[in-house]
Amino acid sequence: MNQLQNFTKGFIKENPILVLVLGTCPTLATTSSALNGLGMGVATTFVLIGSNVVIALLSGVIPDKVRIPAFIVIIASFVTIVDLVMQAYVPSLYETLGIFIPLIVVNCIVLGRAEAFASKNSVLSSFWDGLGMGLGFTIALGIMGAIREILGSGSIFGFKFISGDGILVFILAPGAFIVLGYMIALVNRLKKA
Repeated sequence: MNQLQNFTKGFIKENPILVLVLGTCPTLATTSSALNGLGMGVATTFVLIGSNVVIALLSGVIPDKVRIPAFIVIIASFVTIVDLVMQAYVPSLYETLGIFIPLIVVNCIVLGRAEAFASKNSVLSSFWDGLGMGLGFTIALGIMGAIREILGSGSIFGFKFISGDGILVFILAPGAFIVLGYMIALVNRLKKA
């Protein structure tokens, strides 16, 4: 039961974007389309799972004085893997996401889970926590990207279904703030109901 709770808390109860409001920079910058949002979410999920597992494995070995730098090196190793794989296999997505892939290293969601959870729990619990938080992040980014793409360009995953240009503001930065604000308000409303 505890593993299931570690897995599901990232969806709504402790969703990194919609409840904890962490990682807003990549959220606002990379969700101009559903594909970009999902790509960023999957990349971050891989880093979360990998770094959580390795940090849980090494938690008894890493001295307290160098804990945070050690966590950053571990996270950077997984980000490098994601960076190289994306560059090789999905170059168009890699170019679109640009600098936000390397910036996963300092994403407060990843470092926060390493410090608050993985360093204090078992490998299996840390795996489920990373997967749950990562999927919650991915779902939030995917939905936000889909809303912005539908309203901003009348398409979803690049498939145009509404003629015309759409509402340009939703593709731009102000549209990201508007959609994120409404999504947070909706989640708060659902949590109170």
